[in-house]
Amino acid sequence: MTSSPADITAIVVAYDSAEVLPDCLAALAGEGVGALVVDNASGDASAAIAERWGARVLRNGANEGYGRANNRGARAADTPFILIVNPDLEIGKGAVAALLAAAEAYPDAAAFAPRLVEPSGRVFLQPRSLLSPDHLNRARDIVLPEGDACLPFLSGACLLLRRDVFLALGGFDPAIFLFYEDDDLCRRLREAGHALVHVDGAEARHGRGRSSAPSAARRFTARWHLAWSEYHVARKHGMRLPGPMRIVENGAKTIGYGMILNQDKMMAHAGSVAGALAARAGRSALARQGLDKAEPRP
Repeated sequence: MTSSPADITAIVVAYDSAEVLPDCLAALAGEGVGALVVDNASGDASAAIAERWGARVLRNGANEGYGRANNRGARAADTPFILIVNPDLEIGKGAVAALLAAAEAYPDAAAFAPRLVEPSGRVFLQPRSLLSPDHLNRARDIVLPEGDACLPFLSGACLLLRRDVFLALGGFDPAIFLFYEDDDLCRRLREAGHALVHVDGAEARHGRGRSSAPSAARRFTARWHLAWSEYHVARKHGMRLPGPMRIVENGAKTIGYGMILNQDKMMAHAGSVAGALAARAGRSALARQGLDKAEPRP
């Protein structure tokens, strides 16, 4: 049976995303896709804006992070497909039809991603990853596929997934608050025997970093989780852990930027140090965020 946009629930995780949500939701509505917005306790009008645009809204009492919030949305959806969409992303015209056509053409595949076009016009592609075998990480130049292509990793910024497969794998790793959730999911999908397809005929415009307003404190938190998650996924998949010299280097940069009063970069590198130290000490990302409710880890 041919699938239609009615067979898709778009899951949009919002956190202080009021500025970008209208364009995101308008693009989804233009493609005939219903949206489910999971609001991570935003301090702005994100939830209200989502409701005004006709989206179903689930409100989290605290910021649950990207993966955990998407997991909640996937469980609440009742369609065969879910479309993970960052709030700063606008799905292009005809992209949903192209993604669904790929899902029918490649029944062994479980994940499908469009070409992601950044504001500069650059096409973002993710052929390399911390979780990729070394032989797939050697190419210096990124070669864009000509036509549909199986790739080892796809970006979680926009990802069509077969909902039953996603839930059977446990969704995104709930131990991760932020970063490497999509890499980890892609690796687990491949290990379970599912292909991942980059769909050349589908396009989406990605704002990259416009999901919420920047601040020095958020830079610290983001870099904390980036460093912590790198240790977490390395341990999980039996890979070599980052060396202690990286902590030393980030510590030196923290001091250096502090001396020239560059608060943003100082806080970013301080976050990297703190996240790495926490990971090495066995602290969890969820404990840092004060999240007591634990989901089963996939």
